[in-house]
Amino acid sequence: MTQQHLDRLFEALNGYHSILILPHNDPDPDAIASAVALRYLLIHKLGMRAEIAYKGMIGRAENKALVRYLNYPLRRLTNLNLRQPVPKALVDTQPGAGNNALPAESAAAIVIDHHPWREETTTVAFADVRSDVGASSSILTEYLQAADVVIPSSLATALFYGIKTDTMGLGRRGSPTDAAAYFYLQPLIDADALVEIERAQVPVEYFRSFDTALHSVRAYDGLLIAYIGRMAYPDQAAEMADLLLRLEGTRWMICIGAYQNELIVSVRARGRQGGAGKLAQYLVGERGTAGGHGTMAAAHFPLDGGDPEQLAQQIGQRALEFLKVPPEETGKPLI
Repeated sequence: MTQQHLDRLFEALNGYHSILILPHNDPDPDAIASAVALRYLLIHKLGMRAEIAYKGMIGRAENKALVRYLNYPLRRLTNLNLRQPVPKALVDTQPGAGNNALPAESAAAIVIDHHPWREETTTVAFADVRSDVGASSSILTEYLQAADVVIPSSLATALFYGIKTDTMGLGRRGSPTDAAAYFYLQPLIDADALVEIERAQVPVEYFRSFDTALHSVRAYDGLLIAYIGRMAYPDQAAEMADLLLRLEGTRWMICIGAYQNELIVSVRARGRQGGAGKLAQYLVGERGTAGGHGTMAAAHFPLDGGDPEQLAQQIGQRALEFLKVPPEETGKPLI
């Protein structure tokens, strides 16, 4: 099956000499590694000129360390990039998801993703969307294996880290595909580099956000909701959500923060049945965009000059409604 996918991928790019690869906005390790792997594959098998461009920023210390380790393979997206008459590939995202830079009037030629299928993807020349797989990096590892190319240690390390972060070391939504890729890559990785990436030093804003989250979080029965105010980078809400989900007895964690003209909501679910993606979609309604899967999701709300704290309170109330928390129950301070 992987060989068939690979053949169809190459067929969809027949006659093209260049391609623009777009991971989702504010790319995480899985999106970064998948984009770099696709570029490596197309360069070595088709001789294509492949450029990776992203919208937003890479703010999390670990993600910055990964990009630095890979020798900065991604470039900030410009309008000139999008106007180039070359096919566009979406990695770790899909058309219409609201979290990528592909204009609504533009068509993607390639889509490789592990999130739930979107109707807009139907028109794509080649799409490999597997919502049962925990990481797009696992799909790209399969492609590299099927193509019989030598995977350099740096790329293997990035792909391994992408799988590890999106599946929490195969403990969260790890499928047989993820496990096969994970253990195939493990002997190839640069272990010392991986440790340095995972333990990258963080800016002082990280600890300020941590302090704010600890003092603002409200605890319900198995649910934590925190508003951390203005963020220095868009990943801060996700960082705090990941951290606070570790609190004993927590099944749901919702962290909300404002970045530029958006309110960003990170949703985490600990249970195996997940539901984070559904909760994020419910929170958004018709007001913004949301995406994710069982245990990890995010929602983006345009502020349009509104009060972010007031909107955060409204989102918190919708979360309580969705999770059927009794209206008389009052959230308790964590500290």
